[in-house]
Order: sequence, then C-alpha cells, then structure tokens
Amino acid sequence: MYSRTIIVNLVAIVLSSSLWAASETKLPNIVWIMAEDIGTDLASYGTPGVQTPNLDQMAANGLRLNRLYCTSPICSTNRTAMMTGMYQTSINGHHHRSHRVTPYALPDGIMPITTYLAEQGYYLALGCGYQNKTDLNFDQSSIEWDGDDWSGRAEGQPFYAHIQLRVTHRGDWWEEVRANSPDPVSVDEIELPPYLPDHPEIRKDWAMYLDQIEKADEEVGEIIQRLKDEGILENTLLIFIGDNGRCVHRGKGFLYEDGIRVPGIIHWPGRVEPGMVSDELVSTIDISAQVLAAAGVEIPEYMQGRAFLEEGPSERDFVYAARDRWDEVYDKSRAIIGHRFKYIRNDMPEVPVFTYQEYLEMVRPIRPILWDLYQAGEMDETQAYYMAPEKPREEIFDLVKDPWETRNLAENPRYAWVLDSMRRFLTQWEEQTNDMGRLEESFDSLDERTQNRIRLRNEKLASGDAVQ
Repeated sequence: MYSRTIIVNLVAIVLSSSLWAASETKLPNIVWIMAEDIGTDLASYGTPGVQTPNLDQMAANGLRLNRLYCTSPICSTNRTAMMTGMYQTSINGHHHRSHRVTPYALPDGIMPITTYLAEQGYYLALGCGYQNKTDLNFDQSSIEWDGDDWSGRAEGQPFYAHIQLRVTHRGDWWEEVRANSPDPVSVDEIELPPYLPDHPEIRKDWAMYLDQIEKADEEVGEIIQRLKDEGILENTLLIFIGDNGRCVHRGKGFLYEDGIRVPGIIHWPGRVEPGMVSDELVSTIDISAQVLAAAGVEIPEYMQGRAFLEEGPSERDFVYAARDRWDEVYDKSRAIIGHRFKYIRNDMPEVPVFTYQEYLEMVRPIRPILWDLYQAGEMDETQAYYMAPEKPREEIFDLVKDPWETRNLAENPRYAWVLDSMRRFLTQWEEQTNDMGRLEESFDSLDERTQNRIRLRNEKLASGDAVQ
C-alpha cells in the first residue's frame, strides 16, 4: 500500500499544482510504453538472473506498481480496454481478432483516449522508431495518428507517444536475441515457477524469455536517453507496462497471475516522488484514465478506469479480468482479484488449459516436452494440475500464502465464505458492466480466417494429430 506519508505528499502535490489548467501550466508530454508478453520479471520486482538497469532506475525515480492487472490475458482484448478505458466485455471487444476483416465500431458515445488528447491539443505519435502497432478489436480507423514520431509536432506542442516493444513478444527472433546478447541470462541463475518441471530445455526457454526482457530494458533506456537529450524528460509522464502477462505455459491467455499481472512503472518528475512503491490493486484501464487526467481532460462519465494517482486514498477493493475467444479456441472465464483472495470461474471447464492452438504451437516450444513428461507420469501434482483434460469450474487462491496459485481452495469448506462472497461480487460486476460475454457468439458471425482455423483445429483433434 502507499504509506500515509506518500499519500499525503502525493495529494498535496496534486492539489497545490495547477496541472489541470492548460492556460496556466504547460501540459506534460506523455510516453506510454507497452512491452509485449511479459510478467513482473524485472530485477526491481525481485526476479533473479535478469538485469534490467534502465527500468530499475526508472522505478527508483518514480512509482512501481506491484499489483497492476490486465482486464484480459490476451493482447488485442486488453489493448482494446486500455485504448478506451473500458472493460473489453462492455464494448464488444472481448473476442481476440475474431473479426479481422470487418472489425467492430465502438458503441455510440465511446471514444478512444486519443480523441480526447487530440482535442486537448496533443500531437499523437505511433511507434517513434519502434513498432507502429496498436492491435485493437475495434475499427482502428477511428484513431487519427498525426505521425510516427513526436519530432513532427509543432514547437512547444505537447505529444502523446504510443510505443509497443515487440522484442518481448515470443517469436522466431528469440534465439537471435540470445545469440546477440553480450551477457545471456544464465540457465543456472533463474528460478522456475513450481508449475514447471525442472528440465534443461524448459530452463533454456525461460532464460531466453528473460533475454528478451533485457533487450526491452535496453530499448527503454534508449527512449529515456532521447527524452533527456531533447531536454523534455522533466516535463514528461513516462509509463511502462506489459500489454498482457508472460507468454509461457499457464501465462498469456489464462487468468492466473502469470497471464494478467504485469509490471507497471511510472516516472513523472514533480508529480510522483522517487522510490514510491504501491501494493494497491490497479487495473490497466486505470492507466488510461490517468493519462487523460494528466493531460487535463475531464474523465468521461462512462469510463470505467480511474485516475488512481489523483484519487489518493481512494482504493479499489477488487480488480476484474475476463477470457473469451482466442483465435480458434473459444473459452470463457472470469476472475475477481482482491487484496488477498482470487476467484476464477471457468464457464467452459471442458476446454483444458493445455489444448491445441496454432499460435501456441509456434511460440511455446516446450509444449511437446510438457506433454511427454505428463504422459510419462513425471510431473508432480502441481505441474499435472494444468495438464488435466478439464479445468475446475471454480478456483480460489490465497495470493498471500500461495502467490503461484498452486492450491485450489474452492472445495475447502474453511473457505466457503470466500467462495460465496466472491461469486456474488463477480456476478454484480458482470451485471453492472453489461458483460457481453454472456451472449453466445455464433459461428456465422466470425470472419473466414477464424472459421477456417476452427475447422482445422477440430480436424486435428478428431484425427488425434493434436493434444486435447
């Protein structure tokens, strides 16, 4: 939690400044960096074996969020939420790319945060030398970027830079990242999570993932150095987060901590004191609201995100996350996370965690190893839990005693009160936010690409060429 001193100082800074009066105060530049497919695997978060000096320094000079959660464990759905400050389930953006050819328009009255920034006079820059990508589930033509770099802005004009770091995305370049590293992560220094067997190839895969994070840290250092060289760092709100959790077994795509808890570091000279650490619950849509507040924009009433730095002691009791379609795999799960307990409701338990998906076959090379170890009976109970042919319908985890979520307490009578209360809170959230995942998605509504991938998956499963 924020300490009482930090809260008082932060509120005093906000109240004493005329930040929100553009005519009196120079609006800050805003640089929002999203690294793809990463968890809180930075040295500043206590991860062994990885070196992230630039992000560690950024955290030392600003605020580190220990409990920042995505609204979805899948990239396009979570980015859809962040670009609007709305749960993707409330705006029909909850199915990952199932309408690539004819993307949805946003509901009437809902606008991307970039619209409000443009109205405030901000120059909108996409990429800035890195990846020119937003990857949203709604029609992206509604966002009118001014250019691909903030250098195109008028003199003195504040800018918003949207930067995606592709280097952490799992893909065929990870071997190259490791080969080019001057100091590759040692397979002997890393700590594998308990749900993964200690196998040489699994250790290597995890080390390569950390190599990618080290490369991302280098890129963040480049961005910070540029801001310094141009003399604008002191008037820039700099944000670093993950766009979803780590792309490992049980991570990206699922509602466990590995899939939805991401790093969050905020550097804002004169507004956020150095060395701040928060254990409060923050949703990624809160980052969206905070961006608007920093730009002097009045937060739209419809927006579900909160400008959490401005609210001071006002805290979230829970954050929420949802999993729906991911390409050809249709699944539906919902999660509510409190300060101690977490509840996951799997509405389609017949869809296992370990199942065939074309994307996963490409980006998770340890999958055959995991399956072979499971078939050979060489996994312990924790590891085998995620290989079962079905998911439990309900899961409760004590995140204080069991941060790796290895013990499902849903059937333990001592936690019946937790189960009952979190069921009710989750149902209330679905109703209050108009969760559109409650509506069945028809096959005919999907675009041709997704339909073909579903047919291929079904053929492979029926023929025995794919697992589950």
